[in-house]
Amino acid sequence: MSPVRDGQPAFVALGGGHGLSATLSALRRVTDRLTAVVTVADDGGSSGRLREELGVLPPGDLRMALSALCDDSDWGRTWRDVLQHRFTSSGDLDRHAVGNLLIVALWELLGDTVDGLDWVGRLLGARGRVLPMAAVPLEIEADVERPDGSVGVVRGQSHVASARDRITHVRLLPEEPPALPEAVAAVDEADWVVLGPGSWYTSVIPHLLVPDLAAALHRTSARRILVLNLSPDAETAGMGPCEHLDALRQHAPDLRVDAVIADPGSVDDVDELEERTRAAGGRLLMRQVRRGDGTPRHDPLRLAAAISDVVEGFLGDVGAGSRRTPPPATGA
Repeated sequence: MSPVRDGQPAFVALGGGHGLSATLSALRRVTDRLTAVVTVADDGGSSGRLREELGVLPPGDLRMALSALCDDSDWGRTWRDVLQHRFTSSGDLDRHAVGNLLIVALWELLGDTVDGLDWVGRLLGARGRVLPMAAVPLEIEADVERPDGSVGVVRGQSHVASARDRITHVRLLPEEPPALPEAVAAVDEADWVVLGPGSWYTSVIPHLLVPDLAAALHRTSARRILVLNLSPDAETAGMGPCEHLDALRQHAPDLRVDAVIADPGSVDDVDELEERTRAAGGRLLMRQVRRGDGTPRHDPLRLAAAISDVVEGFLGDVGAGSRRTPPPATGA
């Protein structure tokens, strides 16, 4: 575990899309030592078009992560809005995000994926760094169980994300993709690693399927926090919090989870979830982390407070191997 500098622990957040953005919006309130490791399997929309036409990593989830880390100033917010802006036209630029084009342009000019993302981060005054989880574009393939009991295969992130049949297993193509070395190093050097929330099979679990990155997640001395979703989406329809945890353990049975953060309004059986969490090696923290407007979205301030509670709860036993009683579950 790396030394904590100036009281700032090093966090690595893994995921993609809106779920990772929610985590980053919370974590930037906890630390300045922050690295986002992002899925690179998107094959739809602007990202999919650029990926197919130019053979590049899909930039969309990387753009969203950078935008979530922008400096909280007129400069940072303005450039964030520029990155997120989408053209509307009857031509080839329709629905392309400006940030996607900027990122790909920097990749072509600099010839280096990490340098290009770092330059966009400087433009935004980003509080943290954004890295892809793999060095090549990936495809997600899922086994699904149909209502008649037969098994089918769905290929492509956009198709898996909208699958109507129950997903039983996912894998990546190519099967053993090369991890980005900087992403592996970030996990190795972290104090805390955060997985979730987000699309479980297409944004969260894929990190555990890149061999070198998965190995780092298993061996790192960092504590691992799992943030559960507030409600199922299309790819996890019918799945509750316990089933989400089961799916994670199915794909990485030896991965220790030190803490699970769940919102009381999303959990029907707290005792069962607590038992599953203990089986994964961790402790359960129940906190109201959803927004107050009733939408199933994480509130950055509430999620930051919950993560801070986890960190403070572990400070007394870091490196000691002991486990203290977790903070009491509350709706506060």
